Amino acid sequence: MSHFRPFARPVLAFALATLATAATAAPAVYEIDPAHTFPSFEADHMGLSTWRGKFNDSRGEITLDKAAGSGSVKVTVDVASIDFGLEAMNEKARSAELFDAAKYPQATYAGTLVEFRNGAPTKARGELTLHGVTRPVELRIERFKCMPHPLNQRDWCGADASATFRRDEFGIDAGKEYGFDMNVTLRIQVEATRKP
Repeated sequence: MSHFRPFARPVLAFALATLATAATAAPAVYEIDPAHTFPSFEADHMGLSTWRGKFNDSRGEITLDKAAGSGSVKVTVDVASIDFGLEAMNEKARSAELFDAAKYPQATYAGTLVEFRNGAPTKARGELTLHGVTRPVELRIERFKCMPHPLNQRDWCGADASATFRRDEFGIDAGKEYGFDMNVTLRIQVEATRKP
């Protein structure tokens, strides 16, 4: 058995190095920057025009393992922060006829980052909870980039994502009887900085 001893140390060293690498390769956690993250949407107005609004208050986290090609995202939006650029429309949107912000103050999206290419996800598969209803929604990630933050040098990532869903499937069907298209385009611009 003594002829195996010369191999013992290299094998042990390799095993320890592998364990150390695995231990340090945990997914990184990024905190979403609310000053640079504004979920927005586009909705039909009787086929005449497209109304566009955004939410001014959002927060959340992203986990990312670039090497493994995996990650997750969770965004929480304060529905009362809706902003069409017209206060009368903001009040209408907050009312029970549309978002009913008093009863359903938050909307959330939670998903898994998938289909990585060159270390960047191209989709998120998850669920949108809106107006008290939770349904699957897949986000298309059109752009994803990470770089050192110019102020603190921590990893800093940004993305543009979008999806289309029917608002009546979430119980928001105002205007349907007048011919409003129920399809809504959701767009999320997001920036997040890696936690220390």
